[in-house]
Amino acid sequence: MKSIFSRDSILLPVRRSRWSAAAAAAAITDATETDIASPEVPPFLANNELLQHPFQAFRGEVSTPGERGDDSKRKGMTPGEETPTKAVDIYRDTWVRFLGYANEVGEAFRALVPVSMVWASYAVASVYVTADAVDKGKKAAVAHGDNPGKTTKVAAAVVDTFVWQALASVAIPGFTINRVCAGSLYLLGRTTKWPLPVRKWTTTAIGLSTIPFIITPIDRSVDLLLDSSLRKIYGGGEKHD
Repeated sequence: MKSIFSRDSILLPVRRSRWSAAAAAAAITDATETDIASPEVPPFLANNELLQHPFQAFRGEVSTPGERGDDSKRKGMTPGEETPTKAVDIYRDTWVRFLGYANEVGEAFRALVPVSMVWASYAVASVYVTADAVDKGKKAAVAHGDNPGKTTKVAAAVVDTFVWQALASVAIPGFTINRVCAGSLYLLGRTTKWPLPVRKWTTTAIGLSTIPFIITPIDRSVDLLLDSSLRKIYGGGEKHD
């Protein structure tokens, strides 16, 4: 009588299970290659960015066509129209703008350099102010073309720019840094026993570090001053950032 625990009775189910597993794996691979890898997508979803970039959409980096259209409406543009780029102003948007701060730097170094160098820094700042005023006059002339009152508009642009720059870039900040440095040098002489060269370099460092903090308050103050005085005469002026 054949034993029920023979070698064939034990290994046959194992072989069958292996064959079944291999067949199942092959079937899944075929289904993946045919149905899953290239599913049929409805035409209205074919170009949907939310489906193509789900993680970017979750982070808010992808907008739907409707949202893009809403943005263009809010900006006063038709859908699909690109946002107009602002023209670069060489006197306001480039490194040339820093020439307007030359006299503040000169005042900060007054304790270390000859006075002639301080006045030279004022000359650099004054040339910048004049060049910016002339530039704004030319732009006003182009903008108004042959319209009546062109000369008045050009003159107003030149005067507004020159007065604003003279006050906000030269006179007020130069006086402010001068007084900050003079006061710092006096207090250091009264409260410390540092050598004079150390006190002078410390004064210069204080003056330089003060410049970034006075720019915006002075600019806004000069705007308010002109709004309540000269700009009432020639009807407004450009606000300076």
